[in-house]
Amino acid sequence: MDADFSEQDAAWMRHAIRLAQRAEQQGEVPVGAVLVQGERCLAEGWNQPIQTHDPSAHAEIVALRRAGAMVGNYRLIDSTLYVTLEPCVMCMGALAHARVKRLVFGAFDPKRGAVCHALQLSDAPFLNHRITWTGGVLESACATLLTDFFKSRR
Repeated sequence: MDADFSEQDAAWMRHAIRLAQRAEQQGEVPVGAVLVQGERCLAEGWNQPIQTHDPSAHAEIVALRRAGAMVGNYRLIDSTLYVTLEPCVMCMGALAHARVKRLVFGAFDPKRGAVCHALQLSDAPFLNHRITWTGGVLESACATLLTDFFKSRR
């Protein structure tokens, strides 16, 4: 998809960046996600696999779980997920099953990204739901969070 994005996309991505910073403060890889429907935030999440001892507690999954509980349905029709890093295969599968309409992410993940890099699950013929996506929204800020985090760990 193209790198053009709206001010609304940038505003929600800034929100996701703040959530990623929360993850980092808790010793987690700094990834944040916010699920939006219309102008309303349904739920938010940040990486929590270390503190929860749950390998599935990626920011996207945390936000999807909270949103599903809030609306009383696992299908999150007409929603947009904003996340600071290109989702992995697990998260892309969950987004498809939740029927998320649109995905907006910040940093690209050439090694593990399942949107447009290692896999292209947004267009996978075996999935019965297609997710439109925009990558690279506030890419530099999102990527810097991650590179600084990993540099500090080495």
